[in-house]
Amino acid sequence: MTNHPFIPIIVGTDMNAYNMAISFHEQYGIKPILVGKEPLSFTTLSSITETIELNPNLPDKQVFVSFLKEIAEKYAQSGKKMLLIGTNDLYVRMIIENADALKSHYVFNYISEELMNNLLVKSNFYKLCAEHGIDTPATYYYSCKDDQPFQEEVMFPVIIKPSNGVVYYKNPFPGMQKVYKVDSYEEIHKVIETIKASGYQEELIIQDFIPGDDTYMWDSVFYMNSHGKAELITFAQVVLQEHTVTAIGNYTALITRYNEEMMMKLKGFLEAVNYVGYANFDLKYDERDGKFKVFEVNIRQGRSSYYITSCGHNMAKYFVDDLVYGEQKPLTLLNEKFLFTVVPKIVLKKFVNNPEVLRDVKELLRSGKYGNPLFYKKDRHFKRKFYLFARQINYYRKYKNNQW
Repeated sequence: MTNHPFIPIIVGTDMNAYNMAISFHEQYGIKPILVGKEPLSFTTLSSITETIELNPNLPDKQVFVSFLKEIAEKYAQSGKKMLLIGTNDLYVRMIIENADALKSHYVFNYISEELMNNLLVKSNFYKLCAEHGIDTPATYYYSCKDDQPFQEEVMFPVIIKPSNGVVYYKNPFPGMQKVYKVDSYEEIHKVIETIKASGYQEELIIQDFIPGDDTYMWDSVFYMNSHGKAELITFAQVVLQEHTVTAIGNYTALITRYNEEMMMKLKGFLEAVNYVGYANFDLKYDERDGKFKVFEVNIRQGRSSYYITSCGHNMAKYFVDDLVYGEQKPLTLLNEKFLFTVVPKIVLKKFVNNPEVLRDVKELLRSGKYGNPLFYKKDRHFKRKFYLFARQINYYRKYKNNQW
């Protein structure tokens, strides 16, 4: 390890974990230590991670805390802070729920458990949005503990999704989807019964489907320092999202844009609820009334948030300057044209249907203002090229065979 006064411990082994790892490697020449429950090719086929500590029972609360304490003791060095970063909803939730137990070993920047529950449980989140003047889609709730069928009057099509995703994903079932798009009451009842049968007993959200393809989706990333002040705000238009049913909502390409009004509106919301750490909003533009509607906020950086690092605002550096060096930065509203993509150029050229966005995509590709974090030049693992090549071919197949 290079001689910096901190050691990054990244919890997760997926693409998001890899993006955080290369952010540390680019900025500091550091190979972070990764902790996860299973090996994934993104990170196992990488030369820029120090080591990957695996425990198949990591999602178990007791194991999570004791294993992270073991890791801290194993890698501790005198005078160095252990910097803890979660890369998926479950691990971030567990860091927050066990913050007191982990504080003696690590530094991290996450919100309180109470605020987490208000933001992650969608019915609470939408109430908070209403209080702070943030537009959301027309939304209805159905409790899976209810014996009565759903009876509200809705305009079809509608989207059905779990209010509590962490609980929902604990019991996988055949045909499980991240979101369900339905066109009739009969379909609503069928989806509800299927989800109930899995053992999920929390609320379901039944929501107005906002028309428009992937390019109507938008993404906004914030870094709120440990004092609750915004240091970075981005706004980006989605170019493509995953089209397989279990992965809808994961963006595979986006273009950075600038919308000061929305940036400041969302900033006001986060400051009002005393938010800290990375936040990642999912929005969709509704051309019926000309408004951006917020779907959710992820309480961490997203897997597509790496575009921040690509635009010269290294994701890891925000954590380090704040938590290790105690520095506060002035607010940056990102205003730079850049195309983030994890899919090959042929997928972009063939499957982006919005002519204006496609024109911008081609222009950014031509001018070299694009990046794919998976092709990090300093990662020289010998099997990695074969893995990436296969992955790129697979992406083409996925888009060809799955229309959302």
